[in-house]
Amino acid sequence: MPLLDNPVVSDVSPSELLNNSFEELSQYVDELREQFESWQPLSSRILYVLRIESLASKMRESSLEVFQLLKHLPADLVSPSEDCIELVKLVGREEVSYTIDLALIDQRKGVELTPEVLVKIAESVGLRSNQDILIEGVVLTNLKEDANLVKDNTRAGFIKGLIYLTKQMHDYLAKIEQSQSPSDFFCPLSLQLMTDPVTVTSGQTYERAFIEKWFDMGLMVCPKTRQALSQTTLTPNFTVKAFIANWCESNNVNPPDPLELIHSSQPFPLLVGSCSADDSRDSLPLPVMDDTLKCNHIESVDASKCEELHQVLTRSASAPGIVSKVVSKANTSISQAPGETVPQPWIIPATMKETGSSSNMEAEETGGSSSMEVEVKKLIQDLKSSSLDAQREATAQLRLLTKDIPDDRTVIARCGAIAALVNKLYSMDKMIQAEAVTCLLNLSLDDSNKTVIAYSGVFKPLVHVLKTGNMEAKENSTRALVSLSKAEENRTKMLQAGAIEPLVRLMGNGSPRGKKDAATALTNLATRNREKEMVIRGGGVRYLIQMMNPAAGTVERAVVVLANLANVPEAKIAIRDGGGIPLLVDVVELGSPRGQENAAAALCVLCMDSSRFCNIVIREGAIPPLVALTRSGTTRAKEKAKSLLKYFEALKQENQRRN
Repeated sequence: MPLLDNPVVSDVSPSELLNNSFEELSQYVDELREQFESWQPLSSRILYVLRIESLASKMRESSLEVFQLLKHLPADLVSPSEDCIELVKLVGREEVSYTIDLALIDQRKGVELTPEVLVKIAESVGLRSNQDILIEGVVLTNLKEDANLVKDNTRAGFIKGLIYLTKQMHDYLAKIEQSQSPSDFFCPLSLQLMTDPVTVTSGQTYERAFIEKWFDMGLMVCPKTRQALSQTTLTPNFTVKAFIANWCESNNVNPPDPLELIHSSQPFPLLVGSCSADDSRDSLPLPVMDDTLKCNHIESVDASKCEELHQVLTRSASAPGIVSKVVSKANTSISQAPGETVPQPWIIPATMKETGSSSNMEAEETGGSSSMEVEVKKLIQDLKSSSLDAQREATAQLRLLTKDIPDDRTVIARCGAIAALVNKLYSMDKMIQAEAVTCLLNLSLDDSNKTVIAYSGVFKPLVHVLKTGNMEAKENSTRALVSLSKAEENRTKMLQAGAIEPLVRLMGNGSPRGKKDAATALTNLATRNREKEMVIRGGGVRYLIQMMNPAAGTVERAVVVLANLANVPEAKIAIRDGGGIPLLVDVVELGSPRGQENAAAALCVLCMDSSRFCNIVIREGAIPPLVALTRSGTTRAKEKAKSLLKYFEALKQENQRRN
């Protein structure tokens, strides 16, 4: 700005080249100011910062060009100092763009991003908390859908790479925060223990204060599943609340105050102290959101400076000085001409388009997937190699390719990868086996692939993995069976392959997630008494009662399976002898609506035509919560509660007659 004061008020006649340079510089300043002014609370922070950085880079180059031209003016009018020039050289160095570009390249190669890279990107774009990251993922998903609608494959491909980047950030934070206690006790938004858990219509549970704030921001999607929500009804989850309270008491843990958390700044864990004082002067423009979701900028970026510079550039429009021609053209450039659009924050910078580093960018620009197909076919050939190292590398690469991008899954299946992966389920190498079953699980998430997988002879190999694989392989094999078990024909094949016995064992010794998935698979498979008896003989009821431990986070799934088994005489005895009845009564009293419904259904089956079971349930104090359930439960829960109370009343009358 000091360099421009004298030339602006002078009568010197500038060259046309200098005038054009000032016009260009003025335009970039105006565009930058428009970008700051166009910020919206739910804009994508990543794409916004990339756009700002791209414009700042252009402004830097334009400024340096102006400095060179100013050197030809009389020395008494202007004398650019080397310090000033060096300062301008620091503007818009595209550090964020470069870092993200490298991250997307590594992502494409299957290289795991380090925490330092994730922290650097999050810090650079102002993603300061898990909630910020989840919002960014939702916004990017919407932008990707918009791009798909207009068949802008380049932008869609670039954005889906960014979506996966935000997922990695969330997973990293969750891993840190949830390492000391059951993950089901944590709110997916706050990543802290819940004190007032509520369930949204998608079935996910959140801390009330955080999900209410989420809805207040106009985000009508489930933060975890990104499923659109038609209403904001919040149902208290008393089961989870009781389990958390019990766990906290047992472990001497004081849960945090959600109201304090929601009003406090919760930075990305490694951001604290991650930059030295020397680093701060090189910091990039960061849009930082406060609680009211208005954009504020840190001290290194002052939007008012853009306005000051613009005023200097456009001072005295009628003067014969350097900017006399700039004003009219710059003002014209600001006005939006008919049919034109003002640049938006989500526009991909040209530098990013040129790199071609985003997933499948080259293939998508041409509307095909040729480069992807070439890569996949090469990996399929490596699967058939006699080298175990080549097979390990190929399965690992295919696992990454199938992980998050539905379009890639379709291409991979079309190339014939499914048959090759099924063969690898019999591999003696546990790593190859685990990677192969995970690939098939990922591919099965795409409905168009389910039929191909089912007809590939996959069920016996999946059961083989359930029996012989490592724990990761067993659990992913179970999840694949769950994914494929919607079709009755597939369920029949699973039963013929002998899936029930290893699924019951996994329900006894798997991780909480593995136990849940095994229980779900058994619910889908054990629809007849013959299969139910197999579950019971394998110790399934004992494992299900163990899963009703509040600290396990598996209660509701266990109740569903118990309700399914309860009509078999052997199951009734096992539930009674294993101490399952008092646990079912607890769920009726404190459980979620779904949990109460299934617990009441299980008790109803146990008590039907059995005075002995009725007396046991009454002694466990079931009558008060059942009465409450007839008033506030779901329709099915009310029916089951009323039926139980009728059984109890009939038993009472029978006892009175006998006496």
